[in-house]
Amino acid sequence: MAKKKEKTKDDRISTEKNRLARIYKNLEGPKKAVADGLIERAAFMRVELEDLEADLSVNGWTEPFSQGNQDPYERARPSGQTYNTLNANYQKIIKQLDSMLPKIEYSSKQEDDGFEEFINGRDEL
Repeated sequence: MAKKKEKTKDDRISTEKNRLARIYKNLEGPKKAVADGLIERAAFMRVELEDLEADLSVNGWTEPFSQGNQDPYERARPSGQTYNTLNANYQKIIKQLDSMLPKIEYSSKQEDDGFEEFINGRDEL
């Protein structure tokens, strides 16, 4: 069986960019222009986050560290700190993109299924 070729980072970013572009394809005018730039950043960030997650899964969030004659101690790995910062920024971009989508209106009228009448009539018995 042939081994599946692993995608390059650029291929993965392009795939994510296309996925996001489909979600936000109906935006028009200035919103579309802003969204295009945010989609570029979000796609890059998501791929970077996936790579950082893989690294953190293998190598953990902390590492032994010593300076001079001190005993080694556990400290946060820089990749963990980078992940946290990048993830927070990614979430902000996605929230900004989502705020550009039209609001979905939900009907406040619910079909009467008789439950209210049943509950209210129960007390009269």
